[in-house]
Amino acid sequence: MSHLMKWFDKGMSEYQYIEAMSIHQERLLKVYNEVEVSEGEKRQLKDLQNKHLKAVILTADWCGDAMVNLPILMRFADEALIETRYLIRDDNLELMDQYLTNGTARSIPIVVFLNQAGEEVAKWGPRAAEVQDFVEKLKEELEVPTDKEDPQYDAAFKSFIQGITEEFSTNEDIWKWVKRSLLDVLAKLK
Repeated sequence: MSHLMKWFDKGMSEYQYIEAMSIHQERLLKVYNEVEVSEGEKRQLKDLQNKHLKAVILTADWCGDAMVNLPILMRFADEALIETRYLIRDDNLELMDQYLTNGTARSIPIVVFLNQAGEEVAKWGPRAAEVQDFVEKLKEELEVPTDKEDPQYDAAFKSFIQGITEEFSTNEDIWKWVKRSLLDVLAKLK
């Protein structure tokens, strides 16, 4: 059994993950129910059905990026018949530390796609490039200090989190960017 299949086998199903959520469950389900998968996207995803793909997802309920990215991934996984398993980041640091963002950050969600043999064939996360740009602009607009020791940091960061959470759960442009980014990765697996 491949090393990644051991992690897959350890993970929660989509249902178990959603049931265990206590912070962003309602917003995750809102995005899941409102995001549309177009006929063209469905055709692209259907092409993956015979690949027998699996995905291991590192996540956490408190994470705003997971709140917006995972329901879109869930919808795509349904269409492409990708079997998914969810692992809580802080309970699985041994795996998380193999997928650090920029070599240092434990940013989530991270989606590791596996082939039928359980080998990694692609990775996605923690966010689409356009979403990263959007987040950086919002931080600038809200004047969030870069120094966490700055006395203004906590209040500014809290305001930023409230704003970005609202954007992630309502802004359909963000959903489009996430969909396109995920589809770009998945298209390479055909």
